[in-house]
Amino acid sequence: MTKNKIKEIIVVEGKNDTNTLQSYFQCDTIETNGDTLNENTLKRIEQAQKVRGIIVFTDPDTPGEHIRRQINERIPGCKNAFIDKKKARTDKKVGVEHASKEDLWQSLKNCVTFSSPIQSLSFEEFLDLGLMGDSFRRNQVCQWFHIGPCNAKTCFKRLNGMNVTKKEIEDRFNAANCDN
Repeated sequence: MTKNKIKEIIVVEGKNDTNTLQSYFQCDTIETNGDTLNENTLKRIEQAQKVRGIIVFTDPDTPGEHIRRQINERIPGCKNAFIDKKKARTDKKVGVEHASKEDLWQSLKNCVTFSSPIQSLSFEEFLDLGLMGDSFRRNQVCQWFHIGPCNAKTCFKRLNGMNVTKKEIEDRFNAANCDN
């Protein structure tokens, strides 16, 4: 059985994430060893981004989002893979290491890169789309654009980071309504 090869180096939180990913894919990882990124790890990630590119693939929880934010703020152009909490959990824990091969592959295939926001979507448009108070609607948008579930502030920031426009979001809602 041949494993899918991942060109970029995947940044994960720990050894269990590495073991799971390497059991399914031909890949290299950098482990952050928890949610406190030290300077040496950040320098390794920066170097990896220059040489091969990186994919930030942290757990879908608060510490994972903290690590992701730190990396993206310091190192521009990172790819980001997101996995839904429901697909990465056991009865007691949540993490990349608990996801199935298929779910991990879908997450890695649908990476997103955040650029410097050019305000492709104004906050007024964001409100008009009903993405502030309606978490179901916002989560739909998060799924469509593969940006991971997030609160309104983070959703607004990530959509702008991907240069998504109001029209693109409206088109997705219209297409979804046509499918029903």
